Amino acid sequence: MKYLLLLPFLFLNLSLIAQETSSSEVYPQFPECSSLEFEQQQACFNKQLVDHIISEFKTPEKVKSDNYKGAVSILFEVTEEGEFEIIYLDAAYNELKDEVRRVFGNLPVIRPATYNGRSIHMQFRFNLKIPIQANATVQGIENNGNNVESPQVITVEETEENVLTEYERVQSDEFTSPRYTSQINIPFSHEFYSRFDAAFNRIGTNSHSASKPLLFNEVNRYYDFEENRDELLQDRNTWAGRKIWNEHLFRFQTQDYWFTVDTGFDLQLGKDFEQEDHDFTYNNTRMAIIQGGLGKRFNFYSVVYENQGRFAEYFNRYAESIRPAGGDPAIIPGRGVAKDFMNDGYDYPVAEGYLSFTPADFINIQFGHGKNFIGDGYRSLVLSDNASPYPYLKLNTNFWKIKYTNTWMSLRDVRPEVVNSGSYRTKYIANHYLSWNVTKRLNLGFFESVMWENDNDRGFDLNYLNPVIFYRAIEFATGADGGNAIIGLTGKYRFSDQVYAYSQWLIDEFSSEDVFGGEKSWKNKMGLQLGLKYFNAFNVDNLYLQAEYNQVRPYTYSHNTITLNYGHNNQSMAHLWGANFREFLAIARYRKDRWYGSSKFIIGERGFDLSKGDAYFGQDIYRTEEDRPFETGVEIGQGNTTFSFYSELEAGYIVNPTTNLKLFASFIYRDFNPESNTPANFDNSTTWINFGLRTDIFNWYFDY
Repeated sequence: MKYLLLLPFLFLNLSLIAQETSSSEVYPQFPECSSLEFEQQQACFNKQLVDHIISEFKTPEKVKSDNYKGAVSILFEVTEEGEFEIIYLDAAYNELKDEVRRVFGNLPVIRPATYNGRSIHMQFRFNLKIPIQANATVQGIENNGNNVESPQVITVEETEENVLTEYERVQSDEFTSPRYTSQINIPFSHEFYSRFDAAFNRIGTNSHSASKPLLFNEVNRYYDFEENRDELLQDRNTWAGRKIWNEHLFRFQTQDYWFTVDTGFDLQLGKDFEQEDHDFTYNNTRMAIIQGGLGKRFNFYSVVYENQGRFAEYFNRYAESIRPAGGDPAIIPGRGVAKDFMNDGYDYPVAEGYLSFTPADFINIQFGHGKNFIGDGYRSLVLSDNASPYPYLKLNTNFWKIKYTNTWMSLRDVRPEVVNSGSYRTKYIANHYLSWNVTKRLNLGFFESVMWENDNDRGFDLNYLNPVIFYRAIEFATGADGGNAIIGLTGKYRFSDQVYAYSQWLIDEFSSEDVFGGEKSWKNKMGLQLGLKYFNAFNVDNLYLQAEYNQVRPYTYSHNTITLNYGHNNQSMAHLWGANFREFLAIARYRKDRWYGSSKFIIGERGFDLSKGDAYFGQDIYRTEEDRPFETGVEIGQGNTTFSFYSELEAGYIVNPTTNLKLFASFIYRDFNPESNTPANFDNSTTWINFGLRTDIFNWYFDY
């Protein structure tokens, strides 16, 4: 009986535009209304709809506890297929919106409205009073034994008003941070990834952490990004205060799409005490960041950087040593080709972005311009993010206990000796990486990669689009010198929720006779990584410790066809030191609320060439192996043996946890000691201090 009293009161709040009806059937029909005459169909539709709303609607507890009184404004339609779709929804509580969406989502598919014998959609405006009992003060008219009021409808025929009100209807719902459940990449920052590394790698999870960048929705199930961000939000009431300290600059969201727009910065001012000609180092980066989603399966991301800078002297020397053909003075490591700026600096624009499409829950496809990384360590010996951005197509497939990543990349060789008619040389890389959770503690990964160049107008070889075939078989099918393949094995073992070990083993040009012959052949081109991570170390919350050892034998990543080396824009696609080195590094990170601090120490041994045209000792991956001085007795550190020490301390404050904007100060000390001083490598030490404001959305390495 109480439901009958509520029927007229719900529909008395329908705000509609009248339409002249004809003898043609107009109203949508629930099954219970199919046998009624036209004059009764409207009342029957009303009754069935209201019955469903009353029986299904459950006032959220938060709304009840706040004793809220108000209304939910709803614009919905019955489509030409007979489905109920919400067009616009406005309410004071997100919980009310969610409940209305749930109720309408449970409505059955009915017979659509018709006009002159054809199906049409029919739109309704509806204000639902909260609490529901508030509607009992209104009287309705009696029709067919039930208290209902005849509604008026907005149909597709009323095009003029629909068109003229379109602009007003484009309004944002309350923003709910949909990025955290989307298929957008988590910007690859070592500091940011360290925050959720422990939660993502707990014993018993079926997660895969090596193929990076990770997607927000694959991590959010283990680490609630929104909850952890909200813990850092400040009480800011003004628009400027919220935008600076808490929020995106601009944000817009409906049930069908969302997007945000942000500005970012990397503003640094420092001093390198090795430099005598300049008083200060600096970097001036401005960013425009746009990201969003269309529906639930399509996302996009784009960031444009405008940069000018001058850095510590050792970094400037390295940037100029890898300069491209064509007269540009430098390539800024990790960023891109630079032009002169004010005679003593560099101007280096950078753009990154991608489209992300998830046709099914177990597969994600990305096409973009950016970087990728494979591994659980600070370094990667198979695919790192220290080179400049590049075009790529990536396919991530996640099912059972497996994550399978296929990546196809277009790279550039920019050296004068290979540039043709002023155009950089194009080459391609395709790789497979299969991550398998063998047990709840043990993960194994299998990596395979091949490089080929655009010789004989070969272009992108469609053979390598096969996502499962072994690349070595393709090499033989396309010619013995058709490509350069490398393989790798990765592993991770979780000792506890606080500690796990990880490793990589890289093999380039595997020859069992040379590898196991005991003569240290030059063909024994291998790399090894061993590492350990310790979370909440010594029971101190948010204290993160990491130790890692890396070594790569001489001539690894190089090739006798020098364009087939494992490099891009004169930078290694793996370890930034190239080959012929060993290193040990230790990292500590700590975070308390918005404050954070980190320290990094790296001790290394490298073997450089004595001169550019002299014997090739295996460090520079851009030289040909035919210049090697001997066949056997090859050891790490051969050539101009150099010992280096690098330390970096950083402390800062997270200004905006939504955009990861940080105010920071850093200190770098670097000591570089070769056995023999050459024009390219000589004894030097650097003390470099920096102060800055940075939107931390990518890794920038200075430990060369």
